[in-house]
Amino acid sequence: MSDINFKKRNKILIKNAFEIVTPLGKTAKYGKNMSDLRIIENGSIIIENGLIKEIANGSSNNRKFIEKDFTVIDASKKAVLPGFVDSHTHFLFAGSRVEEFYKRIKGMEYMDILKKGGGILQTVECTRNTHEKNLHDLGLKYLSEIYKMGITTIEGKSGYGLDFNTEIKMLNTMKELQKLSPIDIVITFLGAHAIPLEYKNNKEEYVDFIIKDLLPYISKNNLAEFCDIFCENEGFNVFNSRKILQKAKSYGMKVKLHADEMTYCGCSDLAVELGATSADHLLNISDEATEKLSKSETVATLLPLTAFCLKKDLPPARKLIDKGCAVALASDFNPGSCFSFSIPLIIALSVLYMDMSIEEVITALTINGAAALNRSNEIGSIEEGKKADLILLKYPSYKYLLYHTGMNIVDQVIKNGEVLP
Repeated sequence: MSDINFKKRNKILIKNAFEIVTPLGKTAKYGKNMSDLRIIENGSIIIENGLIKEIANGSSNNRKFIEKDFTVIDASKKAVLPGFVDSHTHFLFAGSRVEEFYKRIKGMEYMDILKKGGGILQTVECTRNTHEKNLHDLGLKYLSEIYKMGITTIEGKSGYGLDFNTEIKMLNTMKELQKLSPIDIVITFLGAHAIPLEYKNNKEEYVDFIIKDLLPYISKNNLAEFCDIFCENEGFNVFNSRKILQKAKSYGMKVKLHADEMTYCGCSDLAVELGATSADHLLNISDEATEKLSKSETVATLLPLTAFCLKKDLPPARKLIDKGCAVALASDFNPGSCFSFSIPLIIALSVLYMDMSIEEVITALTINGAAALNRSNEIGSIEEGKKADLILLKYPSYKYLLYHTGMNIVDQVIKNGEVLP
């Protein structure tokens, strides 16, 4: 059983909020519109049955009714924001790659480690050899820490199995975690994460295995909402990626791509071609591909923590936003290239080194993160009728998110109208 306990409160009044800060709408925000936030001073929010019922300036004038029927949260000297959405993670895994981390610091390249059977393949071996119960407990442990960063919805990928039994084990474990987790989990199948050792000399056979064995079973049993692929010339190239993702779409799955992370190889172009919900990483996206992305509905999900940990140039956020793209930010939490889910560090890197404004960052972590998971109609902003996924900061202004640099200033988390401990 989970040691995460939280009290259900059907009716909540948040009153006297110094600021209520939110983007608006039910779709992603593009380009210059990412800077647009609604700020309500001395605001109040009424929550009923997990949904936002009313937002107003000032406190309610029916105090006697509220004291009787509502749980009251006094948000004096606090800012209230939508819960953060971490739209790209690999939070379910077994084992550690701490030694690999230090090898990379000394100059070994990520792809060279993978070619030698390390990297992703090391985690694959550990995850294959871990019992489902232990994997479940590891996932729940991370989730119990993740929400304290203010994350109220998270995406989780498979991809550390690369065989039938372990990929299904990972997806089933995340389905079970959906029932126990304090936050929502959106599940993605990432069987095309790396080429397993048993298919080392026959990539096409592994691609066929994904298409003929895994995708039909996953679709039939409704185990994943999205299908993702790690698209690189040395792994699954554009041809392989198109083949897998088109088949996933035929089964009704939505698609995402790890695109143009290590090199530019046309994966971001493929994301636009396939109408992908998001194209992620994009460290090496070309100007031409940026132009195509800006004219599409595909969200550009940037993962600055990964580039930071790999000692690579940070994602080209300014270029993408100035061209009119919808940019989301996510952690890429995983055991290898980014063993971190630090929202404060994402914020600091994005503003100080990627030339994003703090307003753009908030949009990227809320409504655009929600759009990257096809959830922007129900989460990602503080609006009547949307889910009551909210965070209260320890300080009166959202500007402290950067000013208190690298520090977690989330004071309270409300998920689906439930106050988390």
